[in-house]
Order: sequence, then C-alpha cells, then structure tokens
Amino acid sequence: VQLVESGGGSVQAGGSLRLSCAASGYTPCMGWFRQAPGKEREGVASVYTGTGRTNYADSVMGRFTISQDNAKKTVYLQMTSLKAEDTAMYYCAARANFMGARPPLTFGTYSDWGQGTQVTVS
Repeated sequence: VQLVESGGGSVQAGGSLRLSCAASGYTPCMGWFRQAPGKEREGVASVYTGTGRTNYADSVMGRFTISQDNAKKTVYLQMTSLKAEDTAMYYCAARANFMGARPPLTFGTYSDWGQGTQVTVS
C-alpha cells in the first residue's frame, strides 16, 4: 500500500498541528512514527482501523490523538501542546494484519511507509 503524509510545518511551542496520511488501500493497522536527527525512529501512535483501538507512546499520551476516516482511507494525528522535543520527521506506516490486543508501536513490525512530513516546534 502507498502512503502519503501531509500537514507538517512549523509551529510555536504550545501550538497544534494535524497530520494526515492517505492510503491507497485498506490496511487494518496504521501507525505514526517520528525520527529526530541523530535519533532512532520511534513509535508515536497507532490504530486498528477496523475497531478504533489505539496505542500511544508515553511521551505523547494526552497530547496527541490518532483517528481515522475509513471511507477516505485516511489516518490523522492531531497534535496539541507541542513541545520543542516533538520536532522530527513524522512518518505514516501500515501493516497488513493485527498484532496483539493493541496496535504495535515497534518500527520493525510495519511493512509500508510514507515519505515523511517535517514538524518543527520552536
């Protein structure tokens, strides 16, 4: 499946952004990851698109919300109360099947990736 992210940009600390990820086909599990310069790619949020079950990294819990519009095959990441440490390239990812009770946040478990969208918080 092909994934196309959009919605990144520059924002001041405390501000909000919404990222979108449009998929070319249905995928039961999708996630958002991010990678800052010199750091490993980390899972941020994930969702089982059929059930709406979500999973969040501790660092974004309560600030970020993942949601989906299955009719549009699109997953969103609403980011609020942004901090400088949220600055990173954000990637959308998809996997073709379920993995456990909660959608995974592990980089190696996803097979399809978007090109990324930059988020800069100053």
